[in-house]
Amino acid sequence: MTKPLRRTERAAAAAAVVTVVLWASAFVSIRSAGNAYSPGALALGRLASGALALGALSLVRREGVPPRSAWRGIAISGALWFGFYMVVLNWGEQQVDAGTAALVVNIGPILIALLGSRLLGDAMPPRLLAGMAVSFAGAVTVGLSMSGEGGSSVLGVVLCLLAAVAYAGGVVAQKPALGRASALQVTTFGCLVGAVLCLPFAGQLVHQAADAPVSATLNMVYLGIFPTALAFTTWAYALARTTASKMGATTYAVPALVVLMSWLALGEVPGLLTLAGGMLCLAGVAVSRSRPGAKARARAGAKAEQAAATGEPQPEQVP
Repeated sequence: MTKPLRRTERAAAAAAVVTVVLWASAFVSIRSAGNAYSPGALALGRLASGALALGALSLVRREGVPPRSAWRGIAISGALWFGFYMVVLNWGEQQVDAGTAALVVNIGPILIALLGSRLLGDAMPPRLLAGMAVSFAGAVTVGLSMSGEGGSSVLGVVLCLLAAVAYAGGVVAQKPALGRASALQVTTFGCLVGAVLCLPFAGQLVHQAADAPVSATLNMVYLGIFPTALAFTTWAYALARTTASKMGATTYAVPALVVLMSWLALGEVPGLLTLAGGMLCLAGVAVSRSRPGAKARARAGAKAEQAAATGEPQPEQVP
């Protein structure tokens, strides 16, 4: 019984790593493609590419249409996270520097934890709270260290804040749907919902694609296939096997990876404060995803046995 559980946990952790790495790479691609495409056109191009890739994979795997009970969560997450989030994030990154954007968007995991606890009954163990606190401190450090170049407009900050709220709402809405449909179904139809909502930007996409450099268009397609189609599917796979709060905390590793990728791909050498913030982000994720020690597990087991013996309700066990 323990070995299959451990294999499931390892598979979910590996899926989360793939998601975080690809989402971090998206910041570099958005910066490049955003020079040639407007926020709405870039979102539609990204979602259309992702929907085509996911649709082809779904046909090959014969996934079919999700059950009716899953559609509410799919529709809400598709509208908030795939549609609205991508447009306002693209727009926000054109208004503020990368450090400010990363700082504001990283309010998302805190909102996920609060909404998950309130709406989904997610447990909030001390390790998760401590890890989130450490990671948020790291995100603040990275944001402050990178925010010296370029002005930060009020509009840009508001847009990034709206992106964080949409991200949190989309995750919490997606979690129940994953109990009724597969990760691929939820991702495919969520992406399709987002693409349909972005269709008003089709004229901009066609016009701008005619003048955009090939590199910008390739970045847009990359965003659709990898950070969207693949990364959102691995995210959904992992989310189905843990809590929304714990998955949200995992994404605190993104700012640290963005710093590393910018260093390697763009030659942007980070300062000591930026590196320190990145290390804090990773340390916080490690704490939030760590397992309790043997003594803590023994105490929890004893409490569970005592509760079972007395007929008291047992607390939710967080995988």
